[in-house]
Amino acid sequence: MPQVARPLYNLGTVAVVGGAGWLHAARLSAEPYRFLGSPASAWLAVLAGVNICLAYAIGLPELATSRTSAALRGLAATICSFSVIAAFQAVLATPLLPRSASMLIGLLLPLWSVVAWNVSRDARAWAATRDRVFLVADRPDDEHRLTDDLTAGAEAPASLVGSLSLDEVRRAGTDPIVLRLAQAAGATILVLDAAAQADLPVVEQAASLHRQGVRIRTLSLFYEQWVGKLPHAELARVSLLFDVGELHRARYVRARRIVDLAFAAAGLVLLGPVLAVVAVLNPWLNRGPLFFRQQRIGRGGRPFEMWKLRTMIPAATSADPAATAGGGAGSWTRVGDARITPLGRLLRRSHLDELPQVLNILRGDLSLVGPRPEQPHYVERLREKIAFYDVRHIVRPGLTGWAQVKQGYAADPDDAFEKLQYDFYY
Repeated sequence: MPQVARPLYNLGTVAVVGGAGWLHAARLSAEPYRFLGSPASAWLAVLAGVNICLAYAIGLPELATSRTSAALRGLAATICSFSVIAAFQAVLATPLLPRSASMLIGLLLPLWSVVAWNVSRDARAWAATRDRVFLVADRPDDEHRLTDDLTAGAEAPASLVGSLSLDEVRRAGTDPIVLRLAQAAGATILVLDAAAQADLPVVEQAASLHRQGVRIRTLSLFYEQWVGKLPHAELARVSLLFDVGELHRARYVRARRIVDLAFAAAGLVLLGPVLAVVAVLNPWLNRGPLFFRQQRIGRGGRPFEMWKLRTMIPAATSADPAATAGGGAGSWTRVGDARITPLGRLLRRSHLDELPQVLNILRGDLSLVGPRPEQPHYVERLREKIAFYDVRHIVRPGLTGWAQVKQGYAADPDDAFEKLQYDFYY
């Protein structure tokens, strides 16, 4: 049920854009015309597609925290979508969209974002009461981690209604404690970690629950299906137990590269007008260089230079690895970072600061979607803390990624470890 929110948003976007176009063709135009097959219908389809992609990138509808947040995200996606069409219009020097249809779309899409967010919120609340989870795990802290992960915003929300450690199961002896407590809690899903799966009494009681209609999941599979990442306790064990499209499927690599180039070409069209606006505002709100270049680690551990629009004061954009304390250059960027300029804050919120990375996509340094690349000195620190961190470098990094959508910026090594769980899921 919660998975319906995003498809519903996409269908609603197509309905709003298509409906506005049809209304213009049939009722609002001075000379009615056939909508389907008209030039306007093609450009409205482009508008809808761009809006759907942007909405996904900024987390609509499921990641908005309130109606206001949903409306603002919807407004931002709508404005950026029209900006793409405006860029094409400037290049082609001809009107591409009917004015009345555009006004109607601009009014309705942010409202539709709020409606879709309400559906997402209600679906989550319903699913949390429907999916009742009972956990059997060897590690005592798995219960707290699972509770936190379900509370933080799972893909298919559920509530943890009980848990047992393996020590508690073993101390119970012949008492079928798993069966008894799961039934008493009204559990609908029994989750077993790797150690619990190897315990015969636990498996026998799980089989009894399965016959009664309770679903059985491994801890890693539950995290994949309900939370959208791989669990902390399972990372080392499963870090190599999956196929990677970029390594194992040649057709996938070619198709992905074509998609990357298509999006990069569209981004280049948008980059020109954005650069012009930022160049005009820079002297007042973002004094200093227009661009920011920084070395990052890419596929195979190879370094490359990544481009962005500068969003911090010039003194803070040094990549000096030694300056990692007190918010100086090279330290982790945090929410509300004082080094971010007024224009930089706007660029970050709209993600337009990332737009010059279309050049990196064209060069092959980045893909459209993938793990976000880190600076070399951060990679060295994280390699020391996380033995399997380098696994994320077997794929090409991305302009955006699953971890970026779900969590945002990493402010410290703990956040980076959290993001790694989403990267492995991706």
